[in-house]
Amino acid sequence: MTSPPARDPGLQPERTRLAWRRTTLAGTVAAVLAVKTALHGGVSVSRIVVCALCCALWLGFLAVANRRITTLAASPEPTALAPRHATAAVLYAVALAGCGVLLIL
Repeated sequence: MTSPPARDPGLQPERTRLAWRRTTLAGTVAAVLAVKTALHGGVSVSRIVVCALCCALWLGFLAVANRRITTLAASPEPTALAPRHATAAVLYAVALAGCGVLLIL
């Protein structure tokens, strides 16, 4: 009986790393548009608070994404994404979208 061949990851870690970079870029664009929206319609305390919250959420997402990008680049067979990091990334993205909705209303 022969053992199954070792898994050849190919370029999958590279593609995943690039996907994280694209997602980070999209989050950056969303945060910049949130700041622009907050400052364009007249400055108010509530808009500034939501804008600051958007920036804080973007920084949190950036930290999670940077950690994952670093992990993917560190070895040819990176470890799986920890559930708490995946949950944090999703919560940051959803909260950032929620802040965008608040700024539009």
